[in-house]
Amino acid sequence: MSVLRLICSPRGAASESYRLSQFVVRALARTDAERGRELVDFDVNQLSHVDAEYAWALGSPADPAQATGTLCESDGLIRALAAADYLVIATPMHNYTVPSALKAWVDHVLRVRHSFNVTRQGKVGLLADRPVFLAAASGGFFTGERARQPDFLTPYLKAAMATMGLKSFHAFAVEGTAMGREALQAARLRAQAQIAGFFAPVPGEQEAVLPA
Repeated sequence: MSVLRLICSPRGAASESYRLSQFVVRALARTDAERGRELVDFDVNQLSHVDAEYAWALGSPADPAQATGTLCESDGLIRALAAADYLVIATPMHNYTVPSALKAWVDHVLRVRHSFNVTRQGKVGLLADRPVFLAAASGGFFTGERARQPDFLTPYLKAAMATMGLKSFHAFAVEGTAMGREALQAARLRAQAQIAGFFAPVPGEQEAVLPA
């Protein structure tokens, strides 16, 4: 696969975060026609939370000889992430941070001996770096002069991705979605402009393919 998109809102394709992620996906299709057109959508709301065997494995010096329960689910999710050239996370902000469904996905893939190792110098990622794009939506404002709430979503996801080795992290957001129709439309246009500016080719040069 090439583009792995996580759909994190319970509203699915009707959500603002999904709508915003569409602009990222289309931009990837333009800038990397070979790989960016291959899209796999995954709705994290269908995930199970990790179970007792998973917790036992994380606290043990080695994995069990045969994985069962959510360890099997975790194995598949890590393989899907490792196979993707790009990761797009379409998520709302819930109570200043990630929705519980997205947290469940992070718990599955951020796994010792599989996506990172623990060394004397700290945790070292085992996955090859590739661009991660966050398309977030928030009812209130968490950046700029109108910010009235903290943002624990962006720094948390950036740190979690970096722990696995995914350090090319880029965030876009539609803020103030609960502030009325005019505010929502203005927020959409601002976020779309940010995405267009990020993917715009350098003047005088051909459009470049993003590094994987």
